[in-house]
Amino acid sequence: MRLRGRKSFKENLERQQDLIVLEPQQWKGRWSEFFGNDNPIHIECGMGKGQFISRHSVNRPQVNFIGMDMYDELLSRASEKARALWKGEKNSEQVPNLALVRGNVEDLLDMFEEGELERIYLNFSDPWPKSKHGKRRLTHARFLAKYKQALNEIGEIHFKTDSLSLFEFSLNSFSDARLQMRSISLDLHRNGVRDDLVLTEYEAKFVGQGKPIYRLEAVVGDKIVEEHRRKVAEDLTEQLRRGASKESPAEDEE
Repeated sequence: MRLRGRKSFKENLERQQDLIVLEPQQWKGRWSEFFGNDNPIHIECGMGKGQFISRHSVNRPQVNFIGMDMYDELLSRASEKARALWKGEKNSEQVPNLALVRGNVEDLLDMFEEGELERIYLNFSDPWPKSKHGKRRLTHARFLAKYKQALNEIGEIHFKTDSLSLFEFSLNSFSDARLQMRSISLDLHRNGVRDDLVLTEYEAKFVGQGKPIYRLEAVVGDKIVEEHRRKVAEDLTEQLRRGASKESPAEDEE
């Protein structure tokens, strides 16, 4: 649902240039300058109120995070959440490894240079259930092409949704784009909430209602694809070895 912006939100955002970026195009190819380091950059496209990306920034200070959304009110709420987390858990007035960006995924390549991102999070995107709106889904082929260009050699896409129809669409879309997929789950929290993963606001709500969460990871960059294929081959070889060992007749005792 679109939240109505107010003048006070815009003024508040303009005062937070250390955290909020209203014109991200100016940093294209220079995000390392914004953060003041060369750490990898992970972005959440459609961050909502910012719980997911703010928690990640606290948990993983060695990574630079970007939360992107279109609406001023969401940027304002996300900034409050991020600052409160860093103040409460890091005793810091600053949020050094997070940028909250006002932008649209349509313009991703206007904001980031080729290979500038390491990971893209797509969490509970609008499923756009009508067939005629298929091109608006963030896992449509035209968006995947943008992601592939913006991601580096170890780039990945992490996707979560509560919509089975969107997940089915996305599986086909990733497959048609010849992207390798791993960690595919049709009910992410079936055995209890995964404490190794950060939940979004929507996810916590849906899990509380007993709804299944669908998730997958897509490996995109050439280097990570090569590593993934090697691991799959090694695992298969190990399974075949174990199978052959079980089938071999025991040697006769002398």
